[in-house]
Amino acid sequence: MKALVMEELKKPLVIRDMPDPVCSPDGAIIRVEANGVCRSDWHAWQGDWDWIGIQVPLPHILGHEFSGVIEEVGKDVKNFKKGDRVIAPFTVGDGTCPYCQSGHQNICENIQLIGFSTWGGYGRYTAIPGADLNLVKLPESISFVEAAGMGCRFMTAFHGIADQAQVRGGEWVAVHGCGGVGLSAIQIATALGANVIAVDIGEDKLNLAKSIGAVAAINAKKENTTEAIREITKGGAHVSVDALGIKQTCQAAVSGLRKRGRHLQIGLTSREEEGMIPLPIDFIVQAELQIVGSLGMQPQRYPHMLEMVEKGKLKPGSLVTSTISLEEVPRIFEEMDKFQNLGVTVVDKWDVKATV
Repeated sequence: MKALVMEELKKPLVIRDMPDPVCSPDGAIIRVEANGVCRSDWHAWQGDWDWIGIQVPLPHILGHEFSGVIEEVGKDVKNFKKGDRVIAPFTVGDGTCPYCQSGHQNICENIQLIGFSTWGGYGRYTAIPGADLNLVKLPESISFVEAAGMGCRFMTAFHGIADQAQVRGGEWVAVHGCGGVGLSAIQIATALGANVIAVDIGEDKLNLAKSIGAVAAINAKKENTTEAIREITKGGAHVSVDALGIKQTCQAAVSGLRKRGRHLQIGLTSREEEGMIPLPIDFIVQAELQIVGSLGMQPQRYPHMLEMVEKGKLKPGSLVTSTISLEEVPRIFEEMDKFQNLGVTVVDKWDVKATV
């Protein structure tokens, strides 16, 4: 199969022929129809996250925001068949650990991360283990491109906003970082009835945030973020979201909360922080703040999100700002180096020639 391959960290990705994936007895092979270009791919390309145990083997096929059609199922698969339209979480559980058995496959003790620990969606085909546990059927009314836009950032934001932070109607939610996951969080919190404040340093991203529901926008380069949030909300946000994972956004998010506020950490750190960010501990204690993390989403939660999409309450397709061919992905990675990309970019063109 043709695939976009990472042969070395921080070096240009190349298109080359790679072996087709092999179907396990309980797994499935997916013909990828669309795959989102996520900042997490960029992190892996940079060699980040070895401090949390993620070490990508080389050569490697990245890509974890994919949707497609089942090409083959293993002999033990009962709930899926060839030709089914599907989407899959990038967090794959084994079904046997205590977390899987209690419905939290996204934090499985033996978790596999599609596109990181296994080959992902920058290949024409990819393999999913434990298909009955980890695959989700995709309604006909949702396009592959829109589904790919939900593959990581959107579903991560849905789980974080709806399940972990438990955002309620009428609350003030401040989202720090308006990349793909931040914009997703803004749209989802708005759909749940919250008043959302978007925080970023790019006017184009803030304008996009307002177009999808943010009631206010703060340019962190031009304003004191904490003071601005407290003024707008008359005391601080009920919920803050760090959707980027750097020192500045995390600290500003926590500092802008009101007493008994909830901080949702979605963004993972980069090489500069290596997982460690100083926080205002005394304020956290005195204000009785809650801090909660969020990783991916369980397959059984997908139907709730997909139903909201089918009914028009959520519109992940509105966050897709461009569709590209596989060979254009390296350009998007270069833009991510400088935070230049806007919204969500999705690969949906696979007719490419090998570059090596």
